[in-house]
Amino acid sequence: MDANPETGSGVRAGPREWIGLAVLALPTLLLALDLSVLYLALPQLSADLGAGSTQQLWITDIYGFLIAGCLVTMGTVGDRVGRRKLLLIGGAAFAVVSLLAAYSTSPEMLIASRALMGIAGATLMPSTLALIANMFQDPKQMGTAIAVWMSCFMGGMAIGPVVGGTLLEHFWWGSVFLLSVPVMAVLLLAGPRLLPEYRDPDAGRIDVTSVVLSLGTILPVIYGLKELAKSGWQVTPIATIVAGVVIGVLFVRRQRRLPNPLLDTRLFRNRSFSAALGIMVFGGVMSGSYLLINLYLQAVEGLSPLNAGLWLVPSTVATIISLQAAPIIARRVRPAYAIAGGLVVTAIGYLLITQADGPSGLPLLLGGLYVAALGAGPMAGLGTGLIMGVAPPEKAGSAAAMSETGGELGIALGVATMGSIGTAVYHGQLSGAVPGGVPAAAADTARESIAGAVAVADQLPAPLGTQLLDTARDAFTAALHSAAGTSAAIAVTLAVVATLALRHVGATGEAPAEEPAAPEPTPEPQEPEYSKASI
Repeated sequence: MDANPETGSGVRAGPREWIGLAVLALPTLLLALDLSVLYLALPQLSADLGAGSTQQLWITDIYGFLIAGCLVTMGTVGDRVGRRKLLLIGGAAFAVVSLLAAYSTSPEMLIASRALMGIAGATLMPSTLALIANMFQDPKQMGTAIAVWMSCFMGGMAIGPVVGGTLLEHFWWGSVFLLSVPVMAVLLLAGPRLLPEYRDPDAGRIDVTSVVLSLGTILPVIYGLKELAKSGWQVTPIATIVAGVVIGVLFVRRQRRLPNPLLDTRLFRNRSFSAALGIMVFGGVMSGSYLLINLYLQAVEGLSPLNAGLWLVPSTVATIISLQAAPIIARRVRPAYAIAGGLVVTAIGYLLITQADGPSGLPLLLGGLYVAALGAGPMAGLGTGLIMGVAPPEKAGSAAAMSETGGELGIALGVATMGSIGTAVYHGQLSGAVPGGVPAAAADTARESIAGAVAVADQLPAPLGTQLLDTARDAFTAALHSAAGTSAAIAVTLAVVATLALRHVGATGEAPAEEPAAPEPTPEPQEPEYSKASI
């Protein structure tokens, strides 16, 4: 494995590594920003390009689909060809296809450009995280570096609408895609000088069949979960998810037989790795409540999209603060207890949201949201640190890809789960409560969603429209309470899991200890075991 001569196991990183972290933060910030900035530009670009509703969905969704689908493949490619090399290739490709997106002349060209951006973006995320794990091998420094990396991602999501809105006030819609060009130029110029190269010299060739099976697993599952959130429990999305799971079983079975698998399933034998990854996946489910919170701010509290977005920014700031504090806490407190404590705080926040109603609704909602966000940092930061810390250096790209794929899966599962809970409660509350005198068509529209209720209420006579809107808002408030209560229950459950499954991992200020090895089957000769260590 190529390695930075200034770093090694247990060796503290120097100024070069910290400056390199700043370089790695740039594409991380950009990718997060690009996920949120497009929604503001969608009306303008749709009008200019003549994009229909289906084309608009593909323009917004194809980028995230292909990032999620290609993460496992690209993480392993980085292990084989070199993480810095893949990062620089991906950065150059991302800049080029961003230019194509900015100057697209048809919806089809923009969809294709966004698809290529997703593939290029999938090379960047696991490469940056894997390089961080290799550059910062001191556990304390790795925790701080991962916290900075995740804070950049969170910050990019938060400032995306602000940056996008500013650009759209002064330039055309394509300007939102041009942000990547100067950022990637800095990466390409500074990366070769500041970032070390790491690769696995014994990784072998990439199994193309495994790549196809990986895509056949992840894409249908993510797509099906998103469709469940949009359309409810219908046959097509459920069948798509089932198909993805079946292909996933075939994928895992193939990985176990290959001497050089695309995904090294032996990582899951490590208790710290499996527990941390599972906690992060199911922790992502709680984020589905944010969808209902955003709708509540606009449809129940009557805030504009911009004002609703601004009220959500402090929650991102709270998560960033807790991300930065988590590695400091973990120097004295075992990660199990730091993560569990944070999840208890998150549960308290969601329980506050369940009390949001009436005149005190907005303060309680926002207060609960900020408390919940403050508790999420240890789970995200320390969980990622555990995942990366137990993987051997030559498998860092694969571990990073699994961490990020798990996050994508958790968010998609959360949107589908919380959306389904919210929809079911909303329908149940409103089914027999529509005021008399409301036309049947308007009543059906109101039952579909809170947005539909707001739209039809404006078209009805004032007393009747007001009654319908108040009833729909009460129903949606009950839906939000149910989703928040579910999130609180998940947080408490994960706190218990973290305490039991990770309590063997010492604080980063303690001397490292080997994790007790679980009984394992004798490995095949072509699959030598690697050492397992906890941070």
